[in-house]
Amino acid sequence: MHPAYSIILFTTLSGLGYGLAVALGLGVLDPSLLSTKLAYLASLSFIAIGLLSSLLHLGNPQRAWRALSQWRSSWLSREGVMAIATFVPLTLSAALAIFANRYDSVLGLISALGALLTVYCTSMIYASLKTVGSWHTKLTPLCFLLFSLAGGFLLASAFASGSGLIAELLALLFLLLALIAKMVWRNRATMLVPLSTPESATGLGSIGRVRLFERPHALDNYLTREMGFRVARKHAARLWAIAFVCGAVLPIVALLTAMVLNGGLVSQFVLAVGVLAHFLGVFVERWLFFAEAKHAVMNYY
Repeated sequence: MHPAYSIILFTTLSGLGYGLAVALGLGVLDPSLLSTKLAYLASLSFIAIGLLSSLLHLGNPQRAWRALSQWRSSWLSREGVMAIATFVPLTLSAALAIFANRYDSVLGLISALGALLTVYCTSMIYASLKTVGSWHTKLTPLCFLLFSLAGGFLLASAFASGSGLIAELLALLFLLLALIAKMVWRNRATMLVPLSTPESATGLGSIGRVRLFERPHALDNYLTREMGFRVARKHAARLWAIAFVCGAVLPIVALLTAMVLNGGLVSQFVLAVGVLAHFLGVFVERWLFFAEAKHAVMNYY
């Protein structure tokens, strides 16, 4: 499928922001420190920028508010409702930390739970689609949640100013779990036998193998542009290597190095490099998430 950069940026940035919101909501950072105040601002900024970037994918962004009315049946609508609902306690928690040097456990837990539910709703937009076999699995929301938590606690480690051993250990744990979950997800996607084939799509399978004689349309249309994107296998292999190294290996090395250094400017610099590498790795992973997806409608093309 066509990888829209606005959606890739949205899922990557908002995932980091909500993951950091979970770390802040659990109180792993000292609210009296300037770095923690900056962490709250970073979380709110990542979420806001991510949500705004998602509007660029809409044909009529001014009508985006209408999507909120379909929360009973649409995961997209539920995501929007949860994003707004989570923003309120997270903003209040940020205000307490910035102006009163306080951490409120009730507000924090509500923010953390809301952040996890929002990421889950985002992942279910894709996991609920039976027409895309690689997405339609419980592993999809698991990967989204683990990558969000891994990036969030990695960011929290960078903001901890050398006193974030708990954040570093949790970041290391979630990075390893995210890596394992993604490897299982990718193995399933590569071995997946499509439920829908040209034979089943046309109903002519009883006669024999179906071969496309002529395209249904003389010119490209919305379906061929959005659903017909293909990425070369050799390019996909290179990009997966970049996603693997930048998204998991380099951040893990950065965390282990920071633990050994036990604080200081060098430790902060290493963690900052780890965060940037993780962002790049997740961005590439999300690009491939869309680019390698095969929609069943393309059986007709």
